[in-house]
Amino acid sequence: MGSVQLTGKGRRWLLKGHRWVYRDDIAGGEGAPGELLPVQDPNGNPLGWGLYSSASKIAVRMISSETEQPKRDFWAERVRRAIAARGRMGLLDPNGACRLISGDADGLPGWIVDLYGRVAVAASSAQASDRMRDFLLELLVEELPFELDAIVERSDASIRRLEELDTRVELLQGEFESPLIVDEDGLKYEVDVFEGHKTGHYLDQRVNRRRAADFAKDKKVLDAFCYDGLFGIRAALAGASEVVCVDQSAPAGERVLRNAERNGVADRVRFEKGNCMQDLRDRAEKGESYGVVIVDPPAFARNKRELAGSERGYVELNRRAMDLVEPGGMLVSASCSYNVRPELFLQFLSKAARAAGREVYLHELRGASPDHPYLLALPETNYLKCAFLRVE
Repeated sequence: MGSVQLTGKGRRWLLKGHRWVYRDDIAGGEGAPGELLPVQDPNGNPLGWGLYSSASKIAVRMISSETEQPKRDFWAERVRRAIAARGRMGLLDPNGACRLISGDADGLPGWIVDLYGRVAVAASSAQASDRMRDFLLELLVEELPFELDAIVERSDASIRRLEELDTRVELLQGEFESPLIVDEDGLKYEVDVFEGHKTGHYLDQRVNRRRAADFAKDKKVLDAFCYDGLFGIRAALAGASEVVCVDQSAPAGERVLRNAERNGVADRVRFEKGNCMQDLRDRAEKGESYGVVIVDPPAFARNKRELAGSERGYVELNRRAMDLVEPGGMLVSASCSYNVRPELFLQFLSKAARAAGREVYLHELRGASPDHPYLLALPETNYLKCAFLRVE
């Protein structure tokens, strides 16, 4: 068994409560890729146990501050606690969808499991979660209150390159009919767990979709970067008079129309293929306006190096969106870039308001759905911002 010894800086970082140890903060020692190993301070005193990476800048992810090595019961309790939390949220619906396990935030670093009906989709992003895959899936099956039809692995995120891991997408066990249809609080939609974004869909926007729909009754709604159109279709279910969904993906548009049909709102939802940045400008030039405009773009800053350039993108996008909001209407603007912290995102929105010449008021700033928990000791788990803005 390997072990690592921290520098004084690394020790102070841990004692402040953070769970990650960066490679620069290791004074000596090493382990095998993905190994669970003891962590010591500069004087050799035990600090706990962590999962080691031989490749990532995050060399160790701490999982326990106890001296005793975590065994099976320890991991079973982590899985049990995560599933129980979703149960208390009312999300353990065998016909619904939710995030069952949210990686570091649930004390299971690098390990994501999303549930779509009775199909679990697991995604690993670290050497340790790869090494523990079969063991963790065994615990998952034991702790779920209902049987699964299938388990799929979607370990294909680009972050795996930082861990020197290959991608894996495969059906691990069971079978299911395609397309997979789930029911999210009355919103029915299809999920492609093999080719869809992330593990198949964007579960982190669940509560924000419902909140945006609160402002949609009798309003025209524009859903930009719509993917499968769930913001827009949820708005139509809430009584929007007309919904326009825009995305550059034609296959996504086909799913929008199928989802609209299965929810009984096809007469009020249409899809238009286009580059959303240019599309917003074109609509403003034509004098269009909407009671609710939703912009949920992909991450503009995937790392700190891209942060400076992201300002230009967020300001320009939101300025164009504000141009389309009728006076007193609502702009729902999201950012999934962790590096764009909430206060910085609000600064970008303020600059967009000045550029648009509009008075813009923050109605509320929300984060991810509660099944994507924000662990206070690990700020990196707080990545999603969704601003609800009244535009005058």
